[in-house]
Amino acid sequence: MLEYVALGILVFVAIVLFYGVIVIHDIPYDIAKHRNHPHQDAIHVAGWVSLFTLHVIWPFLWIWATLYRADRGWGFGAETPAARASAPEENSALQAELATLKARIDALEKSGGAVATTSAGQQGESA
Repeated sequence: MLEYVALGILVFVAIVLFYGVIVIHDIPYDIAKHRNHPHQDAIHVAGWVSLFTLHVIWPFLWIWATLYRADRGWGFGAETPAARASAPEENSALQAELATLKARIDALEKSGGAVATTSAGQQGESA
């Protein structure tokens, strides 16, 4: 009777280990799915491939899955959320400067093209 109990425990442990490995390999895919990762299908396939490589590539899949977030993208840029928030202000300032420069150019063209030379312009003329 004791042999059957031991065999039952052995089969139970084998099944738990088998399904445990399958569940663990899917963690990077679940992370990618939760973060709306653009490569979630590739991460899922690579997770299955990692079963055959004894999970050697699994830590890299975890890193790959956690690199992307929908709110900040890949996160490698120097842009911070505060910098992104100030971008429209900078854009409007650049648009205003551009309009001023266009008006100056139009005024110069209408006045006959008399342009005050700068040091950079003088260097170009002498060369």
